[in-house]
Amino acid sequence: CLCCFQVIHLHFPAYIVSTSVLRITVKEYIEERAVEIGTYIIQSNATVRQTARKFGVSKSTVHKDVSERLISINPGIAKEVRKVLDINKAERHIRGGLATKEKYSNKPPA
Repeated sequence: CLCCFQVIHLHFPAYIVSTSVLRITVKEYIEERAVEIGTYIIQSNATVRQTARKFGVSKSTVHKDVSERLISINPGIAKEVRKVLDINKAERHIRGGLATKEKYSNKPPA
């Protein structure tokens, strides 16, 4: 019966937790999210914006999770994430130029 369960909803994902078995604290949720975000960035070479969209959080939250929190939780993952983000930062002017080119190449001349 559903009355035996408690729903804890903290952004993403929603947790359905038995009241007698497990309770997840906000701190544990944030640490878990930081590791998930870091792993996602490494595996997909995602940008901060793409990651924020995927996890339903702000870019500021993603940045704080990977640049501050993750260092104390898992320094190895934090180091790998930093490498991906540094590459993304170095390439962002190229992506911006390509986006502008695409935007104006599809429009007929005025």
